[in-house]
Amino acid sequence: MTLAALVDAGADLTIIHAGIDSLGLPSCRLVASEVKKRGFRALAITIEHEPEHKHRHLHHIKAMIDGSALSSRQKELALRIFQRLAEAEAKVHGTTIEKVHFHEVGAVDSIADIVGSAIGFDLLAIERVVCSPVPTGRGFVEIAHGRCSIPAPATGELLRGVPLAPLDVEGELTTPTGAAIVAALVNEFGPLPSMTVERIGYGAGQKDFEHPNLLRILVGSSQPAALSTESPPDRRPRTESIVLLETNLDNATGEEIGHAVDRLWEAGALDVTLAAVQMKKGRPGVIISVQAQPQDADRLEALLFAHTPTLGVRRSVVMRSALARESAKVETSWGPIAGKVAYLPDGSRRFSPEYEDCHRVAVREGKPVAEIMAGAQAAFLGGAP
Repeated sequence: MTLAALVDAGADLTIIHAGIDSLGLPSCRLVASEVKKRGFRALAITIEHEPEHKHRHLHHIKAMIDGSALSSRQKELALRIFQRLAEAEAKVHGTTIEKVHFHEVGAVDSIADIVGSAIGFDLLAIERVVCSPVPTGRGFVEIAHGRCSIPAPATGELLRGVPLAPLDVEGELTTPTGAAIVAALVNEFGPLPSMTVERIGYGAGQKDFEHPNLLRILVGSSQPAALSTESPPDRRPRTESIVLLETNLDNATGEEIGHAVDRLWEAGALDVTLAAVQMKKGRPGVIISVQAQPQDADRLEALLFAHTPTLGVRRSVVMRSALARESAKVETSWGPIAGKVAYLPDGSRRFSPEYEDCHRVAVREGKPVAEIMAGAQAAFLGGAP
């Protein structure tokens, strides 16, 4: 469905076919046809190939891609998707990435789907991907290992940290291939961003449901001409999905907590906060809250278990809006002071001086740090520091 939607949006099927042919797959042919799903027109792509009973490892697929005629970006996108698949399969089967056997996703049609989609993303010059919450469906599906509940184990693993959409439909709506594309290529999750839509593609699934079984891709520019000069298109707030990790502690020393917080910051946490609480039996405690990018959540959770005495970590997916920002320096009578400039939705700017710079100047000048920070902000606004 992803491949069909990309082709329907304008990706050249002939170029995609040539790229897949260079992989050396046995007699693989992509056949495109227009269909209707619940009254809506869409493109369907069928992958025809000779029968084979072959299970490939990741290194086999990497060798095929590395030896192909794909561009460097097409190779990088395809390998990124297969890497995420391998990591998920290794996790659910309790083995290593090197020993993972690709079953369904190692078949010719799945390889063509993934590589073809990577080529399509490159041909359309897509630089950033925003995805709505993902529906999985319900019920059971037959895979190489037997009958499994939906989402299939690898699909569920790939969707860690991804917001899911409630849709009470019997059947598999998200496959491991689709979940891998989402996990590897999506930059943020949420509503349709502000953009000028240039192309729209509809990719049809093979099954029929009560709803139109379609995947829609909207391709366009994030720089609509209608925006005013006070609110540059690349400086608008962005909405993204992040993971919130939380744990309550009433049996950790201050030094242990401080050490854990330092490790979390070093490991790339977006934010770490502490809140004092009163826990059972009147014991004073603390809540550690960690904001993380979805791909970092497992690693940061492991640090909480390793560096605190916690027995459990709560995990939730939340949406946040983040202001666009950039680094800046202001000239003051004490010398340059670094800071961050944030762009508000109305186009105005806000400057926050870096504490370390202000602290350094305050110590050197023998002045309160608050005076240095106020002076830096005045300098940014054009007043005398």
